[in-house]
Formats: sequence, structure tokens, C-alpha cells
Amino acid sequence: MTAHASTSLHSAPTITATTPREPQREPALAEKFVTALARRLPEPTKLGMVAALLIALGSYGAGAIRYKGGVLRALHADFLSYGHGASFSNTVMWCGLILFVGAWCIAGLRLNEVDLKKTVVAWVAPFVVAAPILSRDVYSYLMQGAMLRDGFNPYKQGAAVNPGPYLLEVSHDWRNTTTPYGPLHLWLGEGVTSLVGENVTAGVIVYKLISIAGFAAIAWCVPRIARSIGGDPRLALWLGVLNPVMVFHMVGGMHNESVMVGLVSIGLYWALRERPAWIVAGVAVISIAVSLKATAVIALPFVVWIAVRTMKKLWGVRPVVGFFLSGFVLAGETLATLAVVTVASGTSWDWVSQVTGNSKVINPLALPSLLAGFITPVGRLFDADFSYNHTLDILRTVSSLAMLAGLVVAWWLFRKSKRANIEGTIAAYGSLMVFNSVTLPWYYASPLSLIGTVRPPRWLLVLTIAASLTISLAFAGSGNHHLYNGWIMVPLITVSFVMAVVVERSYIRTHPEFARGRN
Repeated sequence: MTAHASTSLHSAPTITATTPREPQREPALAEKFVTALARRLPEPTKLGMVAALLIALGSYGAGAIRYKGGVLRALHADFLSYGHGASFSNTVMWCGLILFVGAWCIAGLRLNEVDLKKTVVAWVAPFVVAAPILSRDVYSYLMQGAMLRDGFNPYKQGAAVNPGPYLLEVSHDWRNTTTPYGPLHLWLGEGVTSLVGENVTAGVIVYKLISIAGFAAIAWCVPRIARSIGGDPRLALWLGVLNPVMVFHMVGGMHNESVMVGLVSIGLYWALRERPAWIVAGVAVISIAVSLKATAVIALPFVVWIAVRTMKKLWGVRPVVGFFLSGFVLAGETLATLAVVTVASGTSWDWVSQVTGNSKVINPLALPSLLAGFITPVGRLFDADFSYNHTLDILRTVSSLAMLAGLVVAWWLFRKSKRANIEGTIAAYGSLMVFNSVTLPWYYASPLSLIGTVRPPRWLLVLTIAASLTISLAFAGSGNHHLYNGWIMVPLITVSFVMAVVVERSYIRTHPEFARGRN
């Protein structure tokens, strides 16, 4: 019997080569909490609109209201502006301010979900019917316009020379001060006061419409600037338009920065198209902004770099030749535009001597004042006669030199691309804000409107959000500030930075391409 060994053949197991996956990072507990919290928080568009309505309601008793007359007196409700009525108005106002800031933070946490254009309209609309808030400057604007209308020279004479309804509303500190603004500012004021006569309320309404027009220009341009330089339009709109500092002071406070920044935004957007005709048009618009407020001039040197690259790209002009040629042409255009506005407005070139403004305002938003506030108490430990004013004068001189150096350095370093030019404009405005002798919250509108367009580094994003939150809540509706009140400012700054970090990390988590750095 022969035995046959039977062999069964089995296929060898197939081995598939796989690329090892990178382990996915588990969200930290804090991130999970923030995500869960963001889903449960109120819808920001509606919350912000409710907040704006509260601000509008509170503004008539707690805002920068009239000294004489006004809506409350006409309605026999002026009890809301004093005593327990004022306490009620202030409570409503502060609830609105805090809720508005909260809505902005929630919108930042849900940046991909919120219809930001709809949000802009919903948040700004209630301010149309609000009284002036956070500043009395609009009354000075009306006063200065009335002075030009009545034949006075606001560059050489103070408001006190022209008694009337407008003078009664001007803050006492400014009644003998000349105007630091350009001829377009006075021309607008003359037009408004010629239209409304001595009706202060009607004049405020017209200025509200003007400020909204400027704000609309900012809202239209900012996301387009971001798109043209490879930024995130949603971040730009959230950080540079919906920002409480922008809404409160450009629309609520009706500052002329609204129109100035709007014009500069249009000019930069046109210049970024890198076509000769658009660059010339952009410079003309920025020059008009300079005739309103001189700080708009900061943007013009960066447009020269855009012109240099455009000439090289289109016509092969060497950069050195292009620099001198474009600089000469654009400077001539700027001077010609300023001359036209100055002559057409019926003012004089006296405005050039007033562009440095005044030095009456002292607050820690300006670095010289901040440092003087720290140095003086220490100096008085050794010398009881150590002078705050003398210290401040020295620091302002040194700071002015630092500011000029910062402007030149920013102009030179940020010259090589469109994005770099906008970054340089932001850096230059930042230098101006930090080192200027006087800084007020609405001055920050110029850099704030642009920071979100350039995909800022993470540290700058955190700093911008924190500073915006702090400044937004550091001023009462009447315009008085709490910057020297440590019991308020220390907790406010702390909470602002915590919220800034939370919002920044939420943005990075939902926009990982942003965290990899700039393209």
C-alpha cells in the first residue's frame, strides 16, 4: 500500500503598505469647553442688535447729551438725565455696552457661521436713532462749521467768539481752542450748519448720516482689501468693522475719523489694483482725506511703493527711476488736491500750522503720558518738587523722535509687496498711536480697520482683540474715562486678555491654514 502525501497549498497573506497617519491631536479640555460654550451662547447678530438698542435707549440720559434743550426736554423726560433717572439710564447704557462687546466675542467664536454683512446692518441700525455717545466732539464740529459760516477763522479763533446755541454745547475745555482739522472738515461743518441753521438736534442728525456714510465705506472696502492681498475677508470684517471700538466711536461718537478712514480705505483699495489710473484716483481720494484730517497722510508713502512696482511691471521702469518719478507725480497730485479743497472751502492755509493738534488731553493711551505717570511718583520720593509737566514735556519730545523713526523704518521695511505695504501702513499708524503726544480711542480706527486684512501674527491678533475689549469698556457713555481707576482697569484688562486668547485659539482651530504662518 503506497501512501501518498497530499499537500494543500494556501495563499500567503497579503500585506498592504500603508502610510502611517499622523496622530490627530485631541482637543484640550479648555478647547472642548469653549466649543461647547460657543454652541450654547446666544446668536450674536440678535444679541448685538439688542445691545445696540439698549445703548440707543440709554444714550438719551447717559450719553454725551445736550447741556441745554434736546430730545428729553422736548418730551418732558429730562428726569432721565439726572438723579435716579440718570442711574437708570447709565445702567441701561452699560448693559448695552457690555452685551455688545460680548456679542462681538461670540461672533469671533462663530466666525464661520455668522452672516457678517447682515450683522453689520443689524448692529449699526439702532445707532442711527441714538444720541451722541462717548464724546462731545460732534458739538465742536457744529460750532466750528458755524464759525466759518459766520465769517470767523477757526484756525485763529476759539469757539467763544461766536456765541449761540452751538457754543452752549461745546465742552468748556475747548471753547477757546482753535481747530486742528483740515479745510474739508470746516467745509462740511459749514454746509451742515447752513442747512440746519441753529438747530443743534438737526445738525447732530446730519452728522450721524455723514458718519454712517464713512462707516459704510470702511465696511465695503475692508474685506475687498483683504481679498486683494490674500487675507481672510471674514476676519477683516469682524476685526476691522464690527469691532466695538469702530462701531462705538465711528457711528456712536460720530467722529470725523469715520469719513477719513473711509476715504483712506477707498484710496488704498483702488491703489492695490496696480493700474496707473486707479493709483492716481486712489491718491486723490487719500489726499481728500488728508484735507479732512492730516493723519491720513500716513498712507500715502506706501502707495508710492505700489506705484513703483506697477511702473516696473507695465513699462519696465527701473525701481530707482520709478521711485523718484512716482514720488514727484503723486506728491504734486496731493498738493494740488489740497489746494483745490482749501480754496474751494473758503478757508486758508492756516490749517497747516494746526495739524499738530493740542496737548491738553492727558491719558495713558499715549506712551509719554503713561510713562510720566509712572516716573513722577518715583521722582517725588527723592524730590518733592519733581514736576510731572516737565517730565511729560521731555517724554513727549523723545517720543516724537521715536515716532518719526518708526514711520521711516516702517516705510522702508514694508515695501516689497502689496501685503507688505498694507502691513507697513498698519505699523506706521501704530507708531503714531503709541508715540503721539495725545491719543484718544477713536484714533485707533486707522490701524484697526486694516489689521484683519493682513492675516496678523497670533500675538498681534491677541493684542488687538484685548486692546479693543479694554478700550471699548474704559469710557462711560458721557465720554468720561476710567483709565486711572485701578479697581476697574486691572480686572478689565485681565478679562480682556483671557477672552482674546480664547477667541484667537478658536479662530486658529477653525482656520488651521492661518496657524501655519503667512503665504
